[in-house]
Amino acid sequence: MRTRRAGALLSVLALTLTATACGGPADTAATPPAEESSARPDRVEPLAGTPEPELPVAVRSADGRELTVERAERLVPLSGSLGEIVFTLGLGDRVVARDVTATFEQAAELPVVTRGHDVSAEGVLSLRPDLVIAETTSGPAEAMDQIRAAGIPVLVVDGATGLDDVGPRIAAVAEALGVPSAGRELTRRTERRITAVTGSLPRDEVRPRVAFLYLRGSASVYLIGGRGSGATSLIEAAGAADAGAESGLEKDFTAITSEALVRAAPDAVLVMSKGLESVGGVDGLVKIPGVAQTPAGTDRRIVSVEDGVLLSYGPRTDQVLESVVEQLYGGGA
Repeated sequence: MRTRRAGALLSVLALTLTATACGGPADTAATPPAEESSARPDRVEPLAGTPEPELPVAVRSADGRELTVERAERLVPLSGSLGEIVFTLGLGDRVVARDVTATFEQAAELPVVTRGHDVSAEGVLSLRPDLVIAETTSGPAEAMDQIRAAGIPVLVVDGATGLDDVGPRIAAVAEALGVPSAGRELTRRTERRITAVTGSLPRDEVRPRVAFLYLRGSASVYLIGGRGSGATSLIEAAGAADAGAESGLEKDFTAITSEALVRAAPDAVLVMSKGLESVGGVDGLVKIPGVAQTPAGTDRRIVSVEDGVLLSYGPRTDQVLESVVEQLYGGGA
């Protein structure tokens, strides 16, 4: 179940960012309009000081393999979330490539070694990495095998499906990089900040129903998230209910229909910012069949968060949660 859910999460993020990178007709703007997303800069906040890795270390990868990390001078994280962890631990100057979903500012100039959900083994190997950090869903398998066959250690980390995964993923990466104390510090900081946001939730509000919609207007893809979409944990942490999951949608994602939306009856919808942009903003969103007939559509209650960070469940989860809370209870878009 964990692997399936992580796959759904990463596939959605990869599809979104790949469509953007490929310059689809509706994806030309780099930043959505201010009224449709938070104005917070897309940057990570490294820990104070730069930790010095204590290597070599022997670790057990999530794929069951034992590996020894002897050097960490040249790192390749194969997802935006993993890249965010490395940079926030203070080791971003060692990263030599990025995944297409690593959209934060400090990584923007790095070469991209993935396309969609596929890893380019040739691209990775050309950069001579000491360590590749992958998700359980990173692939294709042939590419990962090619990287291992070249003698490159590959650390596989369990995918993220909710807030409970933030700490273990930070710990796994920090241990493999020989900076476990920095990992503990980052975990404490992240958990403290998440707690501060959840502790500020309005107590007299009726629990709103929020539906997570995945939108890609340029490809005519319109989906509603159900159980396992990756959004449930975030929605519930914001004091809301996942309308898709509670309406009985068992699949990770289901094509949007008027019937599905009426059954979900969301008070608000959660979207990725470039997805919202791809359908023409809020005005375009409410024209999708069924949206206008929901309380969310009637009230134009839209919560929009930057694509690359919305479901990453990394060190910036508190910022994502804070943005969702502000938009959900403060009027949204």
